[in-house]
Amino acid sequence: MTPLPPAPTAAVTVVGLGADGWAGLPDASRSALREAEVLIGGPRQLDLLPPECTGRRVAWPSPLRPAVPGLLAAHADRRIAVLASGDPMFYGIGRALAEETGALRVLPHPSSVSYAAARLGWPLEDVEVVTLVGRPTARLAAALHDGRRLLVLSADATTPGEVAALLRDRGFGPSRMRVLEQLGGDRERTTDEVTADDWPASQPPGDPLNIVAVECRRSPDALRLGAVPGLPDEAYEHDGQLTKRHIRAATLGVLAPAPGELLWDIGGGSGSIAVEWMRTHPSCRAVTVERDPARAERISRNADRLGVPGLRVVTGAAPAVLAELPPPDAVFVGGGLTVPGLLDACWEALPGGGRLVANTVTLESEALLADAHRRRGGELVRLAVAHAVPVGGFTGWRQAMPVTQWAVRKTPDTSSGADR
Repeated sequence: MTPLPPAPTAAVTVVGLGADGWAGLPDASRSALREAEVLIGGPRQLDLLPPECTGRRVAWPSPLRPAVPGLLAAHADRRIAVLASGDPMFYGIGRALAEETGALRVLPHPSSVSYAAARLGWPLEDVEVVTLVGRPTARLAAALHDGRRLLVLSADATTPGEVAALLRDRGFGPSRMRVLEQLGGDRERTTDEVTADDWPASQPPGDPLNIVAVECRRSPDALRLGAVPGLPDEAYEHDGQLTKRHIRAATLGVLAPAPGELLWDIGGGSGSIAVEWMRTHPSCRAVTVERDPARAERISRNADRLGVPGLRVVTGAAPAVLAELPPPDAVFVGGGLTVPGLLDACWEALPGGGRLVANTVTLESEALLADAHRRRGGELVRLAVAHAVPVGGFTGWRQAMPVTQWAVRKTPDTSSGADR
């Protein structure tokens, strides 16, 4: 049997630290820090090291992420140890370092999430973790579901108050909150349980190193938002340009979002398709193109309210602005089908395996979709929805405008854009 080759020597060692500092480190982590010629970390982390760690101490600049390649290159010929909070590979610096170097040794410490779950008696597999470090508080809204438990990684001492305010604003004021500070350290503290409604606006900020535990409780009068596409139309601010709930659910079903994929939403209107694409998984991304500035601003407000503030809104006319966008995994065209060259530009932008879905209610656009279906295949369907309404003293059906939908997948042998 041929023996395996020896593992390559790591150019960078990442050492996880807890609030207990040097005292809480195992021997392997201590040895790595003693032997390092360069020690990189935040000022707080560097201050936790004893004098026996003699390497040159370098504090991370701000912003941190763009500085990573330069710092590694500047010390490439020396033994580097990078200090991280808790587990470096869990919302930590480990990800950025792994993207920059193929030789990475990671020595983790229990994360604040592990400590919090242990203190609260919450099984981690039943808890959703949301980080607000370097991210807008609005992204928490997508995780709010009645009965769910959340652990929120705080950016600083002001985060608990911001979380309480968002819970109240989104109809989750009865949710129960606790703040756990300096987990694992000598100054560890857990606040008394209090509802978001009762969170005092005058409460002074506590320790900046904290995590917020939330047990979600929805107010009885708050709009219920599910975890699948097809949110109530009332969830959106709109001026009538809204893909209605049942059509929206059917459209997202055909678009079939998967983790990490990027959607182009052309003719965004209220942004409902892009918003619900992104709500399917935290790693889903979307760009919505809307030529009307007022509607573009409205899309941003909807995205913020519904927990996907990362939705990119491009104000401009398609297809002119499409060349500036990153390649999509899927494209939805909800408006502007009659603009010359739009449908072809969307098709050309798709890679092999990409999906294109287009909806329309007009005869002129329907003719374009019928022609596209003839040339490129796919599926052409008509979606009709009727609602029961009062008719005098009785009840009858009121038919909404039928929607013609073309859905097609670009197979690899058509990735050049040629007609089939």
